[in-house]
Amino acid sequence: MLQSSEIYIRNLRFHAYHGVLPQESVLGNDFVVNVRLHCSIEKAMQSDNLHDTINYATVFEIIRQQMAIPSKLLEHVAGRIGQQLFNAFPEVEAIDLDITKLNPPMGADCDGAGVALHLINNKTK
Repeated sequence: MLQSSEIYIRNLRFHAYHGVLPQESVLGNDFVVNVRLHCSIEKAMQSDNLHDTINYATVFEIIRQQMAIPSKLLEHVAGRIGQQLFNAFPEVEAIDLDITKLNPPMGADCDGAGVALHLINNKTK
């Protein structure tokens, strides 16, 4: 019946201290995180039981914890988030994750700059 499914959280907002410039570690910046976890939700569709799916609150808590750890590169933050999500949810087949710095200090008029990852859990293949 079901060929593919995802659990997602859109537009999580954080004030965090990621960046290579000195003022970024002092003043911080605003970030938006989007995540999609590719996993089967077929069992939860039948059971209506939280234990048969991915808990959004746990996903948020993992992301919140990792966003709170200052890093120079968003690539590093995204990699940590992905690894922690795979550790917490080994049944997740893949993760799409993007982190956007809303006001990057580069003198450009833009809506943000960031990274987007598509991570595959080799343990599920």
